[in-house]
Amino acid sequence: MRTPVIAGNWKMNNCVQESIKFIKTALPMIEGILGVEIILCPPFTALHAINKMVFNTSLKLGAQNMYFETKGAYTGEISPVMLRELCDYVILGHSERRLYFQETDELINKKILSAFEVKLIPIFCVGERLIENESGQTQNVIYKQLTAGLKNVTPSSNIIIAYEPVWAIGTGKAATAIEANETIRLIRETLIQLWGSLVAKQVRILYGGSITPVNIAELLRQPELDGGLVGGASLKARDFTDIVSLAYKIKHAR
Repeated sequence: MRTPVIAGNWKMNNCVQESIKFIKTALPMIEGILGVEIILCPPFTALHAINKMVFNTSLKLGAQNMYFETKGAYTGEISPVMLRELCDYVILGHSERRLYFQETDELINKKILSAFEVKLIPIFCVGERLIENESGQTQNVIYKQLTAGLKNVTPSSNIIIAYEPVWAIGTGKAATAIEANETIRLIRETLIQLWGSLVAKQVRILYGGSITPVNIAELLRQPELDGGLVGGASLKARDFTDIVSLAYKIKHAR
């Protein structure tokens, strides 16, 4: 069975002291929960402080973005080598990066290749906009994002895919569990075409988009869905740890 993943994306929230307070509250709540990969992706400024706090715990760290070059004259950017000192994962291709910072599939592909070179695990996000969803373009959009983003990437189960319908991010409007499961099934079928069945069936695929402790249970009961990339609910220690606990109970009750 694929190990479920619950990843929290704090986005541009929580200063260092707020982050430390969160970790102090959350760690005792998740202590002893095994069989779930638990990841937090705070702002860059909090990575160093949290890294020291979560050492030798079940809580893992990820970054929210990176540049594909390892060093150089790229003012304001963070390199994969810098991140590798502090964390194990990095979110790439998030719709907010695509929308607000005009990141292309080609740029995201360079970042994924660079992450693998330094042994960072990419959390690669794909998802369609509302107009694309309503016009029946979901499958085409997802296929294009996957094939372009994974171009020349060596087949590896050591990647996490996150399906995040753009229309559900931060809107309070989540995809239904059946909708999410169907799209994730299409993602896995595309991975089978690209990488073969053996690898594709090991890749964890998450859902993201207005996840809460209320709706996560129904989502996690879907067979294709391996966990969640949690936004707003990951900013509250109790909500986040409740989601982690539910992931363990549901996925290990099968």
